Amino acid sequence: MTHRNISTKVKTAKGRKLSSSLWLKRQLNDQYVARAQKEGYRSRAAYKLLEIDSKFHIFSKNTTILDLGAAPGSWSQIAIKNPASKVVALDLLPMLPIKNVEFIQDDFTNEGVIEKIKTIIGDRKIDILLSDMSPNISGHKNTDHLRIVDLCELVFEFAKENLAEHGVMVVKIFQGGTENKLLKEIKKYFKKTHHFKPESSRKESAEMYLVAMDFHKVL
Repeated sequence: MTHRNISTKVKTAKGRKLSSSLWLKRQLNDQYVARAQKEGYRSRAAYKLLEIDSKFHIFSKNTTILDLGAAPGSWSQIAIKNPASKVVALDLLPMLPIKNVEFIQDDFTNEGVIEKIKTIIGDRKIDILLSDMSPNISGHKNTDHLRIVDLCELVFEFAKENLAEHGVMVVKIFQGGTENKLLKEIKKYFKKTHHFKPESSRKESAEMYLVAMDFHKVL
């Protein structure tokens, strides 16, 4: 029997940009998109976090988790199942409700957003800080790298004040790694740091994740 590589073809509709048609074709032929639909996850991004946990075992019971860049919610779906005692999700885009997940629609860079987070978590410290946030992509490699580093710095500054002892921070970065100066500073506060590209990340994507583990305060 002859096996053929069968993929779904997408016709370019009148008025639809070629880039949109290519994106739609990629979605229709993406095994992780199909798997997410079958398994009830809101997006293929779920498998990136599952791979991170499979490799680094970041989740444990009765934790407080903050999910930045959460929409449409697949990382929060995983976080609340582990089970966390509290999950707070934040995104500038709207997100459909998830049972036992508290959602804030706001921009993490906005003044006052940290107070909104603290109002929900109260006196608790955050055990696991997840950030799948990404800046608006310009297509210029150096510019995009600087933008993602700026976001990482903001997340790290928040972590230094709000992460629990032995806590975990996972942040999206782009290939090229975390800027050396920032990574050196992060290593002062975390005993273990790893760069990791999940298999479920698209091959053409420049995204990777920095997994920083075992947080401790620096005096």
